[in-house]
Amino acid sequence: MNVVHVLLVDDHEVVRLGLTTLINDEADMRVVGEAATTTEALRAAEDLHPDVVLMDIRLPGEGGIEATRIIRERFPDIKVVILTSYANDELLLSAIRVGAVGYILKQVGNDELLRAIRAAAVGESVLDSSTTSRLLARVREIERDAEADAFRDLTARELDVLAEVARGHTNAEIGKSLNLSQKTVRNYVSTILEKLHFRNRIELAIYAVENNLQDHLAKM
Repeated sequence: MNVVHVLLVDDHEVVRLGLTTLINDEADMRVVGEAATTTEALRAAEDLHPDVVLMDIRLPGEGGIEATRIIRERFPDIKVVILTSYANDELLLSAIRVGAVGYILKQVGNDELLRAIRAAAVGESVLDSSTTSRLLARVREIERDAEADAFRDLTARELDVLAEVARGHTNAEIGKSLNLSQKTVRNYVSTILEKLHFRNRIELAIYAVENNLQDHLAKM
């Protein structure tokens, strides 16, 4: 039977003691080391080369996020699971960006934590249910912001023209639809091309579709 070697990184001794008791009671996992600071965590990761690191975010020194980044860069086969009391959206995203495979709140049950360790050891991403919903909500928010930013330099009328271009309409068709002269439509298209730094209508149409222009207009 393969035994999962776990490194505990938390600056509270009582937390490490409780986790050690919980993990060592399992036949298929064992705590091989503990650390209370960022410096100790990096040294232990290098010396012990565990399969999984349970990492607290609030650590003396550079903190758990930076420790995770360094461990993942130096030892990409070591999996890091953030185990924290902080249900913070930005910390969650930062942890994922630096390579953490999981983000678990300390309030989870013992069984869920043990499942997370086992899943991380085989390379699976692990989030508890509350964290998953927060992450999805934050990702949707980021996507909405990105869509809005994609068109932030365009006026409302330019957006209308761009929407028509995305539908494949000619200048004559756009003029008829928006009650504009063809010359005015051409000027709008030229301005949009210049603002968005594209060369032709095809590129404009692709950009509009990729950034969900229709959804953006519906929300205005």
